[in-house]
Amino acid sequence: MSAIGNFFSEIPYIAPSLKLNYTKMSVQKKVIKRITTHILQEMKRNDEPIAMLTAYDYSMARILDAAGIDILLVGDSASNVMHGHETTLPITLDQMIDHAASVVRAVKRALVVVDLPFGNYQSNPMLALESTVRIMKESGAHAVKMEGGAEISKAIKKVLTAGVPVMGHLGLTPQSIYKFGTYTVRAKEKEEARKLKEDAKKLEELGCFAIVVEKVPAKLTKEVAASVDIPIIGIGGGKHADGQVLVTHDMLGITKDFQPRFLRTYLSLFEEIKNATKSYIKDVKSRDFPDDSEQY
Repeated sequence: MSAIGNFFSEIPYIAPSLKLNYTKMSVQKKVIKRITTHILQEMKRNDEPIAMLTAYDYSMARILDAAGIDILLVGDSASNVMHGHETTLPITLDQMIDHAASVVRAVKRALVVVDLPFGNYQSNPMLALESTVRIMKESGAHAVKMEGGAEISKAIKKVLTAGVPVMGHLGLTPQSIYKFGTYTVRAKEKEEARKLKEDAKKLEELGCFAIVVEKVPAKLTKEVAASVDIPIIGIGGGKHADGQVLVTHDMLGITKDFQPRFLRTYLSLFEEIKNATKSYIKDVKSRDFPDDSEQY
């Protein structure tokens, strides 16, 4: 069996309520659970929310995985937070593979999903497959994510035919920012909401294992989540999604100038890192660092 086949072979899912009993029954055997697409389906059926964050490097991915995150998305948001671009469009396939390989090397538990970057799948199903094959072979990732609905169905079908799991992405799709012209809430109008619901059903029919729904009304997210059997993961979509995703740099307060309504920050690392750096500079300038205990 191939490495991908081994990874996605069925792994018994332990519901949260049963974990304690399982531990009591088998104290001598340590079970390390890998998150798979199958387990994500079970999580939805058991009404256990899915936690997802972005990661772009080994060190951060190692921390997030150790914390118990379910999915790590190697997002094209790396274009913004790692490379300093205004949009997600400039990042290349080579750069995404490099980020993904670093993340995969750090992970023991989480499912690693990689964004197919702009221009590598939208109008050419064969290019979508070639780009996906490179990601899977060169990074060791577990799945890819593609933005769009029925209009990219041929590309999704081509990738799925090769046996690679695909996560969809509907609502605000950042790779289409110049088409939308704004990062405002999507699908507030009846027609766009109808199309989003149809696209969600279409992605499920094609075989996508989950869908990210970004910046749409909470009521619509609830309707979409109830209408499909695959997990709906929200970002700015309200509490009725089957899971939530945030950009890690936003959640940790590293990108301090980005404060959308849907974002909850858990730390203020921009200020904390800045202050730590100032302390280091002060200690070096005053010759306080290193002291006698910090030298050989």
